[in-house]
Amino acid sequence: MSEQVLFDSKILIELVTVKMPFGKYKDRLICDLPEYYLVWFKQKGFPQGKLGILLATIYEIKLNGLEYLLNPLKKN
Repeated sequence: MSEQVLFDSKILIELVTVKMPFGKYKDRLICDLPEYYLVWFKQKGFPQGKLGILLATIYEIKLNGLEYLLNPLKKN
């Protein structure tokens, strides 16, 4: 039995509009967090809930060099 992953396109919009709510990079857009910070979260464990989903998503985007996909969303 294969696992089906459903993707919510609103997540991409949230990556360029939601700000980090705490820590060293408080008030910085999730999409603008430095990669080393995301790697640290990956090692320690992403938070639960929506923030964790956003951080894990931007981690994968940056890890795979796909940041350019967010550029059209940043302009809007």
